Amino acid sequence: MTDQIKHHLDDALLMGYAAGSLPEAFNLVIAAHLSMCDECRARAQSFDALGGAVLDRNTQSAMDEGSFAATLERIKSGTTPADAFAAAPRVSTGGTLPAPVQDYVGGDLDAVKWRPLGMGVKQAILPSSKEASVRLLYIPAGAAMPDHGHHGTELTLVLKGAFHDEADRFAAGDIEIADEADNHTPIADIGEDCICLAATDAPLKFNGFLPRLLQPFFRI
Repeated sequence: MTDQIKHHLDDALLMGYAAGSLPEAFNLVIAAHLSMCDECRARAQSFDALGGAVLDRNTQSAMDEGSFAATLERIKSGTTPADAFAAAPRVSTGGTLPAPVQDYVGGDLDAVKWRPLGMGVKQAILPSSKEASVRLLYIPAGAAMPDHGHHGTELTLVLKGAFHDEADRFAAGDIEIADEADNHTPIADIGEDCICLAATDAPLKFNGFLPRLLQPFFRI
């Protein structure tokens, strides 16, 4: 698949991912893309190596008393930072959903609990930290998402099918990075339903009255 991927992660996102400074929702989207894209996975590994070299050169600091025991307790109780899962994304080997997403859903597409948004569009909001939200989106072939802008950053990874907007066309494995300067109307290609993984760190800015009215109910 990686030979077909045309839209990749930028250096800022990869550096933030390597440093562990991004919201959990962004880390999930990035980990999913890295599991599908050899090129970005290699770049991410180079940032990891650079960070390791910097740490090796820094003077070591003494740990607080009880830090090690506290860490073991968090691991045992399952309350370690959720962002940590993304440090070494597994390469996807089968199924529609990438391996990191299957870990969140508890399986492949048949395990997804879809909620209708109207006009055949469905979503499944995945658990994440409060800094950003992440969801799976199902867009029927030929259907359009409402025209919208952004109050923050939106990462959209195509898992199946393709969509196009005013900027370009995005197929399986491609990732679109949109910010406050972007306004678009994503439309699924005719002939195949489109499934995406999308993360946002702020609510979308819908231009139509009805989408704005329903926005609090759909939590998007």
